[in-house]
Amino acid sequence: MSARVHLVTGAGSGIGACVADALRARGDELVLLARSVERAHELQQRYDGARVVVADLADPAHLEHALGGANLPPHLDSVLHVAGVVDLAPAHDLVAAEVQAQIAVNLVAPMLLTQLCLPAVRAARGTVLFVNSGAGLNAHPSWGAYAASKFGLRGFADALRGEEAPHGVRVTSVFPGRTATPMQEKVHEQEDAAYDAERWIQPETVAATILHVLDLPRDAMMPEISVRPGPR
Repeated sequence: MSARVHLVTGAGSGIGACVADALRARGDELVLLARSVERAHELQQRYDGARVVVADLADPAHLEHALGGANLPPHLDSVLHVAGVVDLAPAHDLVAAEVQAQIAVNLVAPMLLTQLCLPAVRAARGTVLFVNSGAGLNAHPSWGAYAASKFGLRGFADALRGEEAPHGVRVTSVFPGRTATPMQEKVHEQEDAAYDAERWIQPETVAATILHVLDLPRDAMMPEISVRPGPR
């Protein structure tokens, strides 16, 4: 059996890096998106043999150019949307550029990237997986812009699931709670709170959940999964 092929965003750190590590460790092939030439070089060094494409999700309009030609394989067993950005602010302090960046990276880019990848995912009868957030289910004060982007992502996933079922494509949304990643460190800084990684879900745990979804037999699918920090 030939190795499975996965496109992963956000492989530079956190959950995305853990997912890429786990897939590479079992011999699967990777297509990785990098926001800059410098990050692409780092990913190429870490994942020798992976196909690395420079495509900044903060500028979704350039995705089609970046992923055109030979940059996408003919078959993709999965597209894993893991990358995300967050900036907390109450409504009266919202900054337009920060709102636009969160909508671009967390919502618009996954929508357009999915569209570009669909022929290859359909060819493999593969899986599209969105790493959403607990904020995509419940919005809390100061999380309005981020939650809006994640609520939107859930809506897109729900529509896509129905659209692609006739093509044999499975669609899953994963909603992790607070996870010990660089993003969570940034959130704690914005909340002016002490950060203790041991309190939260480890990114390897979320990565294991994602691999479980990918490895489900064809007779089942998981539309949504919530992962929350366990009792300590």
